[in-house]
Amino acid sequence: MESSTVGAVENRIEQLTGKLSSLRSEIAKRVVGQEEAVEDVLLCLLTGGHGLLEGVPGLAKTMLIRTLADALDLDFSRIQFTPDLMPGDITGTEVIEEDRSTGRRVTRFLHGPVFTQVLLADEINRAPPKTQAALLEAMQEGHVTAGGAVMDLPTPFFVLATQNPIEQEGTYPLPEAQLDRFMLKISLDYPDSREEVEVLRTTTGGAAEAVEPVLSGQEILELQTLVRGVAVSDVILEYTALLVRSSRPGREESLGVTNQWVRWGAGPRAGQSLILCAKAHALMSGRLHVTPDDLVRVAPAVLRHRILVNFQAEAEGRTADEIVEALLAGVTPPRSDLL
Repeated sequence: MESSTVGAVENRIEQLTGKLSSLRSEIAKRVVGQEEAVEDVLLCLLTGGHGLLEGVPGLAKTMLIRTLADALDLDFSRIQFTPDLMPGDITGTEVIEEDRSTGRRVTRFLHGPVFTQVLLADEINRAPPKTQAALLEAMQEGHVTAGGAVMDLPTPFFVLATQNPIEQEGTYPLPEAQLDRFMLKISLDYPDSREEVEVLRTTTGGAAEAVEPVLSGQEILELQTLVRGVAVSDVILEYTALLVRSSRPGREESLGVTNQWVRWGAGPRAGQSLILCAKAHALMSGRLHVTPDDLVRVAPAVLRHRILVNFQAEAEGRTADEIVEALLAGVTPPRSDLL
């Protein structure tokens, strides 16, 4: 490749990654703190995956997604999940119309809110499984089947869902098959003392600062292509596979903590998500190659919803996050000279 071409590619990469910094700045106009959650949401954006945000009320889950949508030049829809929400309220429905000039009746499909680019599924666990499942095809295949026709969704397309972990009455926990469709499960925690003071200052004064769009759909697709091109060595792939396989009880690679506390370990999709998110994290860090540190950073959000703890772990108060931490400590990363 000629040096001028290489220089143009490097300049384009620098431009696009620079816009990610601008995107963070736009989000910070409304969302105080939560840097790790913001970065995880950007990982979803760069990998073309979907994210499930979990946290107690008031931690800016919905505000974060709404602000991200404002900072992107993309179509945005919000669905408030409730027990009476029906699948057609998500995907759309067929209606019968009469042509006044001919008197003939024809059917027409009215697109639902899923036909967008950024979809906020607010409090997704408040709708019954039949309605939750209406999102499965859209999330996995990027299209909707209705009335015998397959209709493609616009690109880029990604779903960001929220749920509250402390209210269980009147909720329907997502089945494991649907949880696995989310690339990341993003956990939001309480702000620290400084951030909480800043929240009080910024939300009880004048109008919030306007958020300007900084990334277009085409630029996001370019970034997703760049992520796929980030280099990953065979030893990193082997390390990732061993990390995932060590989460499965009763196997040769299983760790003691796995056999003690895990009922079901992570599947192959977990390894795919680990590599893609590690590539995206490397790109966001200004590198075009993956290191073990990238995998360690993204592992909790990738694995916490793909590892099912057993009864003993529940009785002892152990969480999936603790098991992921033990896996990262128990599986030795490759030496730097082998990368």
